Amino acid sequence: MRGHIRSRSDTPERFVIIEPLRSVSGKLAEHMSLADLEIKFYRSIRSIRFPLRRLTVLTGGNGVGKTNLYRALELVQAAATGNLTLSIAREGGLGSAMWAGERRRNEPPRISLEVGLDTLFPGEDAAAFLPRYTVEIGFGDARYEAVFGEEPQIKAESLLLAGRRPVTLLERAGPSAWYRDETGARRMVDRPLLASETALSELRGTLPEVDIVRELLSSWRFYHGFRTDRDSPLRRPALAVTAPTLDADGGNLGAVLATLKHIRGDTRDLDVAIDQAFPGARLDIPPPGRDASFAMVFPEMPNHPFGPGELSDGTLQFLALLGALLSYRPPPFIAFNEPEASLHPDLIPAMATAIARAAERTKVWVVTHSSLLASAIEDAVGVTPHRVIRRDGGTWIEGLSDIGIFPGD
Repeated sequence: MRGHIRSRSDTPERFVIIEPLRSVSGKLAEHMSLADLEIKFYRSIRSIRFPLRRLTVLTGGNGVGKTNLYRALELVQAAATGNLTLSIAREGGLGSAMWAGERRRNEPPRISLEVGLDTLFPGEDAAAFLPRYTVEIGFGDARYEAVFGEEPQIKAESLLLAGRRPVTLLERAGPSAWYRDETGARRMVDRPLLASETALSELRGTLPEVDIVRELLSSWRFYHGFRTDRDSPLRRPALAVTAPTLDADGGNLGAVLATLKHIRGDTRDLDVAIDQAFPGARLDIPPPGRDASFAMVFPEMPNHPFGPGELSDGTLQFLALLGALLSYRPPPFIAFNEPEASLHPDLIPAMATAIARAAERTKVWVVTHSSLLASAIEDAVGVTPHRVIRRDGGTWIEGLSDIGIFPGD
């Protein structure tokens, strides 16, 4: 498997690698995020590897594969939560998700996803904790005893610490897997893994480093449009429970806004965004009772607060995006797919400002059709958008070198 390191697992030298991390792994997890992504043989993507900055903006025309790049990261998160093969099945199955173009004779028909993580935590110990997680999905494998005939199957996994002294923490081939225990010795997983189970999601309590990576990937948030119809979760009352992060469907938006107002006691970024988008308007967030509510008050009708059930689709979508970007405790990675959908062009500058503010606190990835939004983000924070294109029949990013770096990186 790519990146596999043959480690001297049964010698005292192993303690040199693991023990220093005991005191810093918690702090590292708080500051860790996605550093780079590699995708092979997924939909329109033959093979691509590229770094992610604090704020990454991808643009491009229809059909070039922007959403496939976004979706590949969702699959990495699904590997951490144990839903990877289910997610692929929901896409239409492995036959639909697999790259359909040419491949070399020695390249097996597998989807491969790999992420590298890094940390902004200062100090020498941070360089020892640079995890790389890889998972491969393929067709039938006779080694599995319990599997449906057309079920996507986990073929291989690895979790590698790629710091100064690289070491493999877990490795899986088919149903068999091994991991390192607290002493650094290799231990076989005591039962065969199912084809639908990832080792990362199943191995809990074996090593803190494994748990950190799993929890980090699981905490990522993906937002690709909020429902705004009459039955939308955004329009329903939100239970008054402290909410540091917006749910994927936006159903706890009222609680997120109330947490900012009444728990953190700071809505400055939110107020700036509201005033920039709707000059003279304000967002009213009353102290919550059983439910947490909010309403927009516009200068033309100061005595009529507009609650979630009365707001226009675009205004409600805008408020949900602000809730995702400016929440009390943003996740370590937030991805947006076409956040400009349903927004009036007048709201785009305020959205760009909110994206720039969020990128000061976490890593943000934006996939957009809108040249207006991409330009507004560039004006707000100086980040040049990357254009997604087709190259040799597959998805590529303009300016990306064959070794996976951009000019100036």
